[in-house]
Amino acid sequence: MLPSPAIRLLLRRFALLLGVYSLLRLGFLLLNPATFRGIAPGAVAGAFGHGLRFDVAALLWLNIPLVLLSLLVPVSSKRGQQWLRGLLVLLNMPGILLNIIDWEYFKFIGRRLSNEWHTIGHDIARQAGQIGLHYWYLAIPLAALVYALWWLCPMPTRAELAAPAGRWGWVQRSVEFMLTVALVVLGLRGGWQLKPLRTGAAFEQPPAVLGHLVLNSTFTVLKSFDEVPIERVAYFPGTAALRPALAAATVPARPAPARPMNVVVLLVESFASEYNGVENGGKGGFTPFFDSLATVPQARLLRDNYANGRRSIEALPAVLAGLPSLMDEPFITSSFQTAEVHGLGEILGRHGYATAMYHAGANGTMGFDMFSGIAGMQRYYGLNEYPGGIGSPDYDGHWGIFDEPYLQYFNRQLTATRQPFLAALFTLSAHDPFTLPKQYQGKFPVGTQPIHPTIAYTDLALRRFFAAARRQPWYANTLFVLTADHTSQTDQPTYQNLLGNHKTPLLLFAPGQQLPAVAAHRVTQQADVPATVLEVLGLPQEQKYLLPFGSSVFDTASPGRALFRDGESYFLVHNDFVTELTNKNEVRLYPYALHFMPTEPVANPNPALLKQYGNELRACVQFYVNGLVDNRLYK
Repeated sequence: MLPSPAIRLLLRRFALLLGVYSLLRLGFLLLNPATFRGIAPGAVAGAFGHGLRFDVAALLWLNIPLVLLSLLVPVSSKRGQQWLRGLLVLLNMPGILLNIIDWEYFKFIGRRLSNEWHTIGHDIARQAGQIGLHYWYLAIPLAALVYALWWLCPMPTRAELAAPAGRWGWVQRSVEFMLTVALVVLGLRGGWQLKPLRTGAAFEQPPAVLGHLVLNSTFTVLKSFDEVPIERVAYFPGTAALRPALAAATVPARPAPARPMNVVVLLVESFASEYNGVENGGKGGFTPFFDSLATVPQARLLRDNYANGRRSIEALPAVLAGLPSLMDEPFITSSFQTAEVHGLGEILGRHGYATAMYHAGANGTMGFDMFSGIAGMQRYYGLNEYPGGIGSPDYDGHWGIFDEPYLQYFNRQLTATRQPFLAALFTLSAHDPFTLPKQYQGKFPVGTQPIHPTIAYTDLALRRFFAAARRQPWYANTLFVLTADHTSQTDQPTYQNLLGNHKTPLLLFAPGQQLPAVAAHRVTQQADVPATVLEVLGLPQEQKYLLPFGSSVFDTASPGRALFRDGESYFLVHNDFVTELTNKNEVRLYPYALHFMPTEPVANPNPALLKQYGNELRACVQFYVNGLVDNRLYK
């Protein structure tokens, strides 16, 4: 028995939708070539095939009303079929829009869209106008695909319109209805497997980075509405069993300074290693001041440093509390934000420090004001506290205050603060849409990426900040910690890989004293900042308030490491190998090279090393996940 005209029509329409999603996947591939460079064409083609499974699930979720009405509206009803045609376009426009947005947004966060409305949804809504103007060209493929969906939507043929209902038509319709319901349920689940299809299934084929191509943004967004709660892991029978593998470092004892040192933490927006000259043999640098500061005797540049995440919201917990980002949702917006956390603000506050967090953006952005309080910062200064606020001539028209005036304001605030103090600052000018003050437009190297002139502007702002700070009485007794929140736009092939996507500088500068030497090629991370600060300040007794993921960069007993999560895998970086732990508990080793990681793991790794590094990574993951679930990170 042949399928009825209604079923044949529905299948043709669904085939059209699958074709549209394949085009969306192709657009994603073409606009993000660096992510998939070096991967065999056959593997890429396989990702397109694997992706159909996720496309079917996402499209069924969007089109359940269309499926049901297609079974009820007679094929012979011209008006009814026109309504179904309009419904098909209306239901699928949001999905097409999400995937086209991800063509560009993926470049910034290194993952498909998910729960962004929880993290930066308010900011996106507020900036919708300028974002639309900046990425106007994305409206072209959106309009083209929506028009194609309307124009190419299969309509009943003359034969189908004229076909009489058979004698057993009601029987066939009943059988088809039951089969359709069964197939829809199967498609929504993504197959026969025990549990419904999850995002992690996209990353099972090597190399794991292809998972981003396998997925579609409709699927990841819909899944984030009903995220599976973080589940406990049991690589080890208990916390006591994992501690030997955790390889947690201590804060080395060191004489305290004659008087307590001030601490200034500068988190510079998108200030990736790729943009400076000092880490790239002087080539293509947009940061002459940073390059000069990194080479003075009082400075220590950590050249093998990596960010613990790909988003701004993930940087603050790492830098202020030593908490890397090892789950899909940022800690700040997760259900664990009320968990016990001891940040630098709290620790130094007990020693008489005045502590404050400064951010040039709108109050409430990414929960920075909330987390600064969690980290023990006594005061928070955002856009509302800046003189004139949004009405100030220093407002960039988009996100907040331009870097140069805000850093000068920061300098004045520090001079008015009692010593000793801990102050953290998050800049914002090197953020899309990469706006420059009018007086500087056309004054900086254009480079090859929109971000390059704004990096040069931020470097100038830093130069003038340090020039002004040098004249203040607190300057000589201050430890400066300068790092980036994450990486951003790239044009250098050697950075266009998983490790390069996390490569950021870490610079320590103490103008009034000589800092200890740092071991060559020591791997460091954002989460090392708290332990490093405590060592420099001579406060090893505060070790009990530090998480075990990071260590002081001066600790000679520890080889150093970096942790991050990408896709559905965890990664541990050492100066000989990068270890991957998949969601199936498989461990792979990749040879380490500065900001470069191949797509293929070592074919025959040393079994002892594979076990050692695998267990170290498992211990970190279990301590992190179960510690959050049980609220026992410090127990």
